Amino acid sequence: MFANKTLMITGGTGSFGNAVLDRFIHTDIKEIRIFSRDEKKQDDMRRHYKNNKIKFYLGDVRDLHSVRNAMFGVDYIFHAAALKQVPSCEFFPMEAVKTNVIGMDNILTAAIEQGVERVVGLSTDKAAYPINAMGISKAMMERVLVAKSRTTDRTIISGTRYGNVMCSRGSVIPLFIDQIKAGKPITITDPNMTRFIMSLDEAVELVLFAFQYAQPGDIMVQKAPACTIDVLAQAVMELFPSSSEIQYIGIRHGEKSYETLLTQEECLHARDLGNYYQVSADNRDLNYAQYFEEGKRTAPTLQEFTSNSTTNLNVEEVKDKLLSLDYIQSELRSWKY
Repeated sequence: MFANKTLMITGGTGSFGNAVLDRFIHTDIKEIRIFSRDEKKQDDMRRHYKNNKIKFYLGDVRDLHSVRNAMFGVDYIFHAAALKQVPSCEFFPMEAVKTNVIGMDNILTAAIEQGVERVVGLSTDKAAYPINAMGISKAMMERVLVAKSRTTDRTIISGTRYGNVMCSRGSVIPLFIDQIKAGKPITITDPNMTRFIMSLDEAVELVLFAFQYAQPGDIMVQKAPACTIDVLAQAVMELFPSSSEIQYIGIRHGEKSYETLLTQEECLHARDLGNYYQVSADNRDLNYAQYFEEGKRTAPTLQEFTSNSTTNLNVEEVKDKLLSLDYIQSELRSWKY
């Protein structure tokens, strides 16, 4: 599908962008275009990969003009640019709106203008039943994505929704390891809090699945396992034995006790695809007369999918999952206690 094609990754200097590069750099893809506003990270990537297939474009998804300039000749887009730190978005909600909502609209506007074939936008479990600014902005991002998908028949627009990616930028596992290395206590918000966990490779697989199978307006969801924060901390502490103890600090701004990937309302029109859920767009128009006059009732065949209801891993299972990560293997090689 990607042979001789040009792929653009927004926010491409982040963890997801690097994972996509590792997956595609040695294939017959024509060009991978990294679009981001961080010239330092772009330079680091340029020096690391040293590959002429990778082209770097400085710009900001908040600026439609810079997005347009970078999109000429692009076939496919993975839209990963986002503000995703829950506490910082709580303090600066309009910044989250500018990047996560307006940024999505700018990407799709330019993509439709340029005739891009496919766009996959990356969302988060926090967009389902959102209670914080980050989740609300991502929920609006999904709504923009679905609405835009109705306005074009030449650009296929879809999205993915997934939970925490282990060892990605700003995630808690690298924080735990840094705290252990510094001889500090491991700080836990709430030991019973549950979170979905997946690897970067699994995140890429989900995006590729959406790229291949999603219909316009679909949101693809992976059936990820979960664990409690206490189990996650215990797993890290067993892999990196030290004298560090656990310190409970309480829930931070805007945090939930558990996350949702598939809502009860979405169960009415979602499909079970085995390892994934397909949440189809509601493509009814605004003429609701038929429902007022005739009525239509659809019984859900699926159940809400949350980090409490999914498979919850124990310490040994989480350790096995962590040991499959290159980041953890690299940290273990340098670990001395």
